[in-house]
Amino acid sequence: QVQMVESGGGLVQAGESLRLSCAASGIIFSQKDMGWWRRPPGKTRELVAVAFSSGNTDYTDSVRGRFTISRDNAKNTVYLQMSSLKPEDTGIYYCNRVPFDPDAWGQGTQVTVSS
Repeated sequence: QVQMVESGGGLVQAGESLRLSCAASGIIFSQKDMGWWRRPPGKTRELVAVAFSSGNTDYTDSVRGRFTISRDNAKNTVYLQMSSLKPEDTGIYYCNRVPFDPDAWGQGTQVTVSS
């Protein structure tokens, strides 16, 4: 059974930083491309960062230069370091494979950025 457990969210002020973690189980983690998605209030879920199994990374334009995705294959964990946070970064953050596995969505972790 595939499971993703996200943690690290919270309430911060604009300009501050947070680090999210996601522990994955039930997959051969090192062979999977892993991503962080977010669901802003009232909007659909969007992919914001990818850590490819090759070691490469990619970001959506709105977070490029502010967010850094990384992975630790020994711990089956993917991280998202978020800096210079903006109110528009507010949302529930999820991790999943890329492309996503519809049965693997976890509870997510709430990030709220106040202005």
